[in-house]
Amino acid sequence: SFMMKKPASSIVKESFALALIGLFIYLFIFIDFGDFQIDAPKAFLNLNTIFLSIVLEAIPFILLGVFVSALIQSFVSEEMIQRFLPKNAIIALFPAALLGIIFPVCECAIVPIVRRLIKKGMPLHVGIVFLVAAPILNPVVFASTYYAFQSSKEIVYGRMGLAFVVSILVGFVVYLLFKNRDQLKWTREELVGRSAGAEPGKGVNKFKETLFHASDEFFEMGKYLILGAFIASVFQTFLDRSMLAELGSSDFLSPAIMMAFAYILSLCSEADAFVAASFGGTFTAGSLLAFLVFGPMVDLKNTIMLFAFFRVKFVAAFIGIVTAAVYVSVLVYQQFIL
Repeated sequence: SFMMKKPASSIVKESFALALIGLFIYLFIFIDFGDFQIDAPKAFLNLNTIFLSIVLEAIPFILLGVFVSALIQSFVSEEMIQRFLPKNAIIALFPAALLGIIFPVCECAIVPIVRRLIKKGMPLHVGIVFLVAAPILNPVVFASTYYAFQSSKEIVYGRMGLAFVVSILVGFVVYLLFKNRDQLKWTREELVGRSAGAEPGKGVNKFKETLFHASDEFFEMGKYLILGAFIASVFQTFLDRSMLAELGSSDFLSPAIMMAFAYILSLCSEADAFVAASFGGTFTAGSLLAFLVFGPMVDLKNTIMLFAFFRVKFVAAFIGIVTAAVYVSVLVYQQFIL
């Protein structure tokens, strides 16, 4: 990785956002709102309560995730990861799926990392396994899921198990269809940037780079978390519960609905468990698992990044493979295990 200068506008925006967060914390701790009478409909107060509970529960895991991700981005080279992968194409799938355990990278950062790994010689299918597995199979996501589903441990372990199986399956199918043919988009600018960034940075600057990357990623993920929490709270507050219960109780339809919901929300994998838990009384356990496994693998924001870095036909095939693998795996899981 290489050092990037932050533009003045970015620093101003981040300083303003930090000031707002500081003001919110100050008001929350020191100001007594007991004397204020707010005349608002009950539904809006309920929406506010659900929204704040999702955001406040998720923020500690977001902070932990972005800091660990930033450390990896700054201090771990792609060659270090590549060195430990077996040469056998099929055997290499398994350690690639487990890389997330030691390298907990959110899906917000995984696409450019995998692109760099593939450019440095990692086989395509191995990179894809890392792409879909790392955002779920890591200690931060396990902790947040465990915390969000304390009374439903089968969801916690089901998420980890299904993510491992699906990632291996996706990597195997990608290997059968594409072998190790190059599916990346190469541009002159990328090649120039890559050669310019090949020189290792000064050690003292690594810490600055880590802080810059962590702050960038926190604000990047934070806006998706807030949007997702707001949509989920609106969903919970205003949607017709009888219609939702009817859709959510279908073993075959509800996983597909929740997969579509996960795709649109584009939540960070460190926070999505809290949103999923808010639907716990309405949707089946299988559909919650579909939401928790599919969202970190394929969502709206990483689809845009995939189209930017990979060939269009490959991205379309990849999304189709992941969708089919998750849906079929969830149906089998809820049929025989849940």
